[in-house]
Amino acid sequence: MVITGPNMAGKSTYMRQVALLTLMAQMGSFIPAREAVIGPVDRIFTRVGASDDLATGQSTFMVEMNEVAQILKNSTANSLIILDEIGRGTSTFDGMSIARAVIEYIKQRIQAKTLFATHYHELTELAEHHSGVSNYSVAVKERGKDVVFLRRIVPGGADKSYGIYVAQLAGLPKKVIERAKDLLAEHEQRPLFKGVPEVAATTSQPMSLFGNSLTDELLKIDIMTITPLEALNILYQMQIQAKQEAGKV
Repeated sequence: MVITGPNMAGKSTYMRQVALLTLMAQMGSFIPAREAVIGPVDRIFTRVGASDDLATGQSTFMVEMNEVAQILKNSTANSLIILDEIGRGTSTFDGMSIARAVIEYIKQRIQAKTLFATHYHELTELAEHHSGVSNYSVAVKERGKDVVFLRRIVPGGADKSYGIYVAQLAGLPKKVIERAKDLLAEHEQRPLFKGVPEVAATTSQPMSLFGNSLTDELLKIDIMTITPLEALNILYQMQIQAKQEAGKV
């Protein structure tokens, strides 16, 4: 179940509610619903929220990927999986590709009941290619320049996130909001932002950003054991080396 819809409309709250009601039903408790059909699950896995881990030197995205990896390794066909905006901590195409690959892996390998909230509206195309994948969205109603969140989950995908509207509610300066609207209009007209290609458009090798010596040094680094201070020192040394190779020192 791929869930799309505006920011602040209730996607995360809805998914948390599903996990909580499943747990309550399984322990024999009453649940706040007119009617419900809930099968037993062996585990409930959630990846909701975003935070880094300063103690281990892991970024928000690394923490997210570690948790997703554990979910994919340990879930079964009888599990319930809750995933909230996977891939948002990196570049657009990287995040979208990871999100799509995770959905396809769960569908093809694990086959667990899954709720997957995302702002990558291109992922709604998966329902056309994979049976068992369905699209739902949080209903909204536009009234002139205002947006009303109806707090209802309805069939079908959303085509807008209304992020700029939420930013306006948060009190961002008017100039920032107007500029954001202009930029959004430009981006929506570019084909770069439309659709996720099934395969790469080209197989040509990308140009290396580093010299051979720097590449060799990078390959020697064990990123799973290095400390933040050691990483900073290595980066400083590499910068000096890069400047020397470029003739800027």
